[in-house]
Amino acid sequence: MDTTSPAAGAQHARGAAADPAPRPPSYRPSLAGRDPRGALAPDLILLHAPAVFDFRDVRPLATPFADVVPSTGQFEMYPVGLTSLAAYLERNRYNVRIVNLAYRMLRSDRYDPEVHLRRLRAPIFGIDLHWLPHVHGALAVAELVKRLHPDAAVLLGGLSASYFHRELLELPYVDYVLRGDSTEEPARQLLAALRRGTPLTEVENLAFRDDRGATIVNPLSFVPADLDDIDVPAYDYVMRSVLKYRDLRDVVPYLEWLRHPTTMVLNARGCPLDCAVCGGSRSAYRRVVGRARPAYRSPERLVDDVRTIAGFSRSPIFMVHDPRVGGERRAARLFELLGELRPANELVFELFRPAGDAFFDVLDRALPAWSLQITLETADEDLRRRNGKFAYPNAALVDTLTSALDHGCRRLDLFFMVGLPGQTLASALDTVAAYERLTAELAHDERLHAYVAPLAPFLDPGSRAYEDPSLGYRRRFDRLEDYRSALLEPTWADTLSYETDAMTRDDIVRATYQVALGLNELRHRRGRIDEASYRSADLHLRAAAELARPSGAPIDLDATALRRPPAASGVTSLCGTDEMRWSGPDGLRLTRASIGRLLNGALELPRTVLARTRGRYDTAVWRPSSAAVALRTDRSVTSENPTARPAAAGQAVATGSSSATPTVTDRAAD
Repeated sequence: MDTTSPAAGAQHARGAAADPAPRPPSYRPSLAGRDPRGALAPDLILLHAPAVFDFRDVRPLATPFADVVPSTGQFEMYPVGLTSLAAYLERNRYNVRIVNLAYRMLRSDRYDPEVHLRRLRAPIFGIDLHWLPHVHGALAVAELVKRLHPDAAVLLGGLSASYFHRELLELPYVDYVLRGDSTEEPARQLLAALRRGTPLTEVENLAFRDDRGATIVNPLSFVPADLDDIDVPAYDYVMRSVLKYRDLRDVVPYLEWLRHPTTMVLNARGCPLDCAVCGGSRSAYRRVVGRARPAYRSPERLVDDVRTIAGFSRSPIFMVHDPRVGGERRAARLFELLGELRPANELVFELFRPAGDAFFDVLDRALPAWSLQITLETADEDLRRRNGKFAYPNAALVDTLTSALDHGCRRLDLFFMVGLPGQTLASALDTVAAYERLTAELAHDERLHAYVAPLAPFLDPGSRAYEDPSLGYRRRFDRLEDYRSALLEPTWADTLSYETDAMTRDDIVRATYQVALGLNELRHRRGRIDEASYRSADLHLRAAAELARPSGAPIDLDATALRRPPAASGVTSLCGTDEMRWSGPDGLRLTRASIGRLLNGALELPRTVLARTRGRYDTAVWRPSSAAVALRTDRSVTSENPTARPAAAGQAVATGSSSATPTVTDRAAD
């Protein structure tokens, strides 16, 4: 499967023609015969980079890109898939360590990531490139690792890495890319192949360079249909790794987590919805990672996850995706089990469609405390239908909110967006008035909250907005290097990767701040925030809006007043600092259950040492049946080399470009 768009492919082909130098083969470290005294030494170290690697030196401007998520603008929250990947590999006796470089860099100005990386030792370093705003940091870390450890291989993975796998393999410091949304088993296959010395062409989902420098793209064939054979998120792994590697700081998810540890359970990988602007939509997952339908986690496993979290935290637990996405029967079973558990934690659910009294009756009976979040994006029904998110009449929305609040919903968050397909400046600016009309219908209930954020900084590769020009988006960038450079632009208007037929980048910036100012004013007028919080947010918003000068206009890059100091990286610019923080018990706690898990983790260490000393690996292999694998149509291994010799008779010439260009087919995947 080729996930490169035709436009990006054309750029790729031009880049290959301009730089005909042969590419080096992927470095192949050997895991065979490692010193048994290093039985706890990592085989793989997983690194999470900040969005901009040297943000402490360049001091980026305040942006609203992360204002409605728990992390800061450096997106230090690493993907939960890192924990499931590490836990699965450790079950198979491979040692894996996670190091959250972004958190360490934000936490202390004295922390030197280069010194830390130089001290680390592993045959493979993995770096997540899941969402595209991480491209600068991910590639900078990859390059640094290869310079510090030339005898180690560099592996990338994630949705964006899957999309741009060919371009990544043009970089001499990237050796491997694992494509797909479930790379736990392909990663084990890679480690096993390096340990045994078997061909890398047998590793599912892997892209690499062969001995001639040709890019080999193995079939994207591992696409499991359920998530019950892995722990995701793997909180037990995080606790065990602290014992194993003796450093809590490396695995902390985000800057405020130790004080406000919001957690999550993952309902599914993939999504039944096909929202135009989402890189996690149905068509994006099919296009980028070959997933034809969502892979669900069973109600039993979800409740196990809730039980695990309740063992170390009383903070809120967020469930990703509407609990009804897998069908009403599955949802009924989930709430039946939650009702038996009765967790003390507040559970926070997303809603993708309207719900009524029957649904909220079930929630109220099952849970002591629950809240809702709805990504409405706009009050304009036509725009919602065009985007594909909550594509229902506003009357159905009002009925849903009324029923939820009547049944004891503790908090109800609505999220609006600027930059939607077909959205005009006037439509975006109407958000505040529309929300005020909505609150009036709900008697200005103080449990209702609204937030706004721009579609920024980049369109998600693989989304319909990115791929389909008829939706009205004009992309400014095609190659990874374009995105990497854009993150260093002086203002976020210059960083934005798109304009629409209806809004310029300056319109998007202007609307974002005007709506945020209006919502802040409305919250103050209704008594939701005190005077000090209102004035602080208003001052911050007006200052940010003043600095958001027209795109392309000259700016004094040395003007320190325009720069956000590293210590302020967590300050939001669209709402008050504490407005997104959930009330309730904070911090971590030790319970009998969590102590038991720590003891089990400690007992597992000598078992790992013994198994590795005896050469006993790959003892818990994930083997989904053929019926449990999502449908795939592209099952060929392709080889691409911009400097390839003339093709043999019957073969197409390898060009290293997009799917529109024929590539050499080495052999069938079967």
